[in-house]
Amino acid sequence: MADKKKHDIPLRLSTLLAFLLGIFFSQAFNYWWRLLRQPRLASRPHHYLPEHDTAVIEADPALHIAEANVRAGIEERHLPDGSRKTILWAGWRNFREPWARDFGFASFGLVEMGEKRALKETLEIYLHYQQADGRFPVKIHSTNVATRYLHSLFARQQPTYNPLRPKYHTAHRTISLDGNSLLVIAALNYLRYYQDEVFAHRYWDALKRALHWVEMQALQPDGLLHQDAYTDWADSVIRKGAVHYTNVLYWKALREFALDAARYGYSEDANAFQRREQQLRAAINQHFWDERQGFYITSRQFPLVLSSDGNLLAIAWKLATPPQAHAILDNMTGFGMAEPVPTKCTNRDYGRDFIAFENRLGGIAHYHTSAAWLWLGSWHVIALVRSGRLDEAGRLLDRMRRVIVRDGVVHEVYGENGHYLKTRWYESEAPLTWSAALFVYASAVFRNPQAVASKQVIHEDKERL
Repeated sequence: MADKKKHDIPLRLSTLLAFLLGIFFSQAFNYWWRLLRQPRLASRPHHYLPEHDTAVIEADPALHIAEANVRAGIEERHLPDGSRKTILWAGWRNFREPWARDFGFASFGLVEMGEKRALKETLEIYLHYQQADGRFPVKIHSTNVATRYLHSLFARQQPTYNPLRPKYHTAHRTISLDGNSLLVIAALNYLRYYQDEVFAHRYWDALKRALHWVEMQALQPDGLLHQDAYTDWADSVIRKGAVHYTNVLYWKALREFALDAARYGYSEDANAFQRREQQLRAAINQHFWDERQGFYITSRQFPLVLSSDGNLLAIAWKLATPPQAHAILDNMTGFGMAEPVPTKCTNRDYGRDFIAFENRLGGIAHYHTSAAWLWLGSWHVIALVRSGRLDEAGRLLDRMRRVIVRDGVVHEVYGENGHYLKTRWYESEAPLTWSAALFVYASAVFRNPQAVASKQVIHEDKERL
């Protein structure tokens, strides 16, 4: 009897092993079967030109391509509870999901295009998944990194059958300071244009918690946000300490929050946040403005680097004075930062030691330096318009138009040769809704600054309070 039990043990183990292997191979087969059954990426065009609007299309085909790129990124997705929301994804091939940073900037274009539902419901998803301390997810996703990579490798569309769920850390296991600020800006942008009182009062405390979270993570005694590496959009660069771009975004969020607080009856918040906004404005100018060089430095870590991100936003949002704005724009022209494609990230390299290893390995060490992004080009156009330099703005906008029409799509990033970035291991995302939406917004600002300004009458009234 004992011998029989001894013989039974290997039999049971082998049966268990066979069972587990069966499950593994079954799941592996199903995974690959579903992957290879996904439609090919080429089966869906990046843009369309509506036949009923031929005259307008002929006048500005790039604008229609950009608008179509944005609308292609609007789709309905489901959450774990079975509810469905209309969202804006970031990119077609690799980023078919809402990203806080991308969406925050894209909100300007969504408003211009009248895409209220996508704007509101994407905001609601982020507010639904906001943590108790005020932190927003970095993105809302339904696939992991390996799945996204394999689908891209085999030229298959990203799957959308799994429910969306939050992710709170970046690929570098860091937080996203600019993502939190940008979502607040996007929410206030929505309120400014649509005057949604129900939304304002329902989520007011949540937006305030989001700003408080940023302060708790990064505010230092000098009145500025200080960050760790890889915590802003230039996430291939080790930008540490007080970084100009991150502080400009937070200043904008504080400013808009103070103005909307007055409109919606939160007088204590209006006064408190106005004081904080004014203090931060003074700290930014004191810490980052370099009178001799004529631009805001990126940080004390990089005192010679003119980063177009924070400098252009400071001009477009009127943090910079007119003399400062003209000095920055003159410097950017002198450095050739809008050539051949508007606009390069920086006027010079950060240095090899400050670039992430994976970017150097993939042949895109210049991804956040000499490479050009149309979202930066769009803010460049807006900054020029707001500074009264319309001829220059028109030339930059035309340069972007030619690139978009040439490629038939708004790409993620462009190399120094004027073509979209592509190496053995990397290919620029297309379309990128972040850049496409901001091109739409910049085109509207250039085409008729007064028309865009008229949509902000409420905002201007708040400034006079």
